[in-house]
Amino acid sequence: MIARLSGRLIHKGTESVVVDAGGVGYEVFIPLSTFYMLPDLNEAVTLSVHTHLREDAIQLYGFLTDEEKSAFGLLIGVSGIGPRLARNILSGITVAELVGALSSSDKARLSTIPGIGAKSAERMILELKDKVKGIEHSKPHDAAHKTDTMTSDVISALDNLGYKGNSSSEAVRKAKAHLKPGFGFEELFKESLKALAKK
Repeated sequence: MIARLSGRLIHKGTESVVVDAGGVGYEVFIPLSTFYMLPDLNEAVTLSVHTHLREDAIQLYGFLTDEEKSAFGLLIGVSGIGPRLARNILSGITVAELVGALSSSDKARLSTIPGIGAKSAERMILELKDKVKGIEHSKPHDAAHKTDTMTSDVISALDNLGYKGNSSSEAVRKAKAHLKPGFGFEELFKESLKALAKK
């Protein structure tokens, strides 16, 4: 089983990446949260990997954080949720938000994720409410540091998409003003893109 993969990023897309490790190109399926934080092409990358065995194929699912991989592993253990849907779930909600929604039995929040209806949300809460507590992110020493790091990550992601300099910083500043406290990377990134589109 492949549990971790390090190598050179030779292709990246919103659905999957290809990592060259020792001359072999491995295709790895990824959620959007991982895509947004990938390095540039031909740079080094390390992914936590879940190896999914099927009768006709071996598929790799990769994540930039161990928390995402742990969440993915729990999600595919839920009846009716396969690897593709689990990846889509992590593309629509951060791990921290997922843990919060499951812990508080927030069926309404879970139902807003594409591919998850009311029954699926209820099943996720029933089966994962107690299990997700073990994958919560370690709390940073101060919230400001966490926010600053997230801001830098979003600006970097926008730069990778071609937005440069002050435009990215200004868009992030406007996005933060519109969001409620406790927002995650995905929310800040999407709101920043909206701000840039209005220019």
